[in-house]
Amino acid sequence: MRRGAVRRNVTAHAFFLPFLAVFVIGVIAPLVYAINLSLYQEKMIGGTVFTGLDNYTKAFKDELFHVGLGRVALFFAIQVPLMLILALLAALAIDSGRLRAPGVFRIGIFMPYAVPGVVAALMWGYLYGDRFGLAGEIGDLFHTELPDLLSEHWMLASIGNVVTWSYVGYNMLIFYAALRSIPEELYEAAEMDGAGAFRKAWSIKLPALRPALLMTTTFSVIGTFQLFNEPSILQQLAPAVITTNYTPNMYAYNLAFDGRQFNYSAAIAVLLGLVTVLVAYAVQLVTTRRERML
Repeated sequence: MRRGAVRRNVTAHAFFLPFLAVFVIGVIAPLVYAINLSLYQEKMIGGTVFTGLDNYTKAFKDELFHVGLGRVALFFAIQVPLMLILALLAALAIDSGRLRAPGVFRIGIFMPYAVPGVVAALMWGYLYGDRFGLAGEIGDLFHTELPDLLSEHWMLASIGNVVTWSYVGYNMLIFYAALRSIPEELYEAAEMDGAGAFRKAWSIKLPALRPALLMTTTFSVIGTFQLFNEPSILQQLAPAVITTNYTPNMYAYNLAFDGRQFNYSAAIAVLLGLVTVLVAYAVQLVTTRRERML
């Protein structure tokens, strides 16, 4: 029996090793390298010297970093709830069985997720154009002046629209999969008690979606604080609006590859990762406490 246990243990570790190797090479090693890089500074005299937490102290006082971080926090507070509500409504509509051709509806909503982020940003960027895009043509058609969707006041909402268009279908599919896993016996028992469609959705479907909602919210936290593709593409169309520090990810990228400040950029990236982990953990903690209270 001991030989069998050892053999099973070795087999289990053998299956686990490929993932562990990829995880160490692709995640742990770059993270350790970035942390190590953030502890140094390249000086005019003396070359690269160890400075400890000086880069982090500088980042805490960096207004450009604070502005970008506040912008993505605002983006998360508005765009993520809207996107998840739309995805939830779409999943409930498909699961209700009252739609004609639900498969076509499901594929139609999911299809934008298959469009690469760069292509989606380019497409919507030209649609937003007040002089060269669809917005400008609609304004000319009705002889009116529409809001400039690439202006400073509308840019964050325009980026939010691109992200929502791209990821509603992805989140909808997660919600729909969770709905399909609900046992039919629960619906039958609810019907015997006289529950209607709204009551079944409120008392059976929504509670069953809590794990899926937690997962999609966590993914949305990570995606929000990593916002990079959409503003980077739209920057070419509105360079005066989207600055190099529009999001923390853009700020770290421009510091490293344009400013050649690799050490300080690594500190910004590490702090951004830490903020992302803390926000995601806070979301999970709040959700877990609410489930315990219920």
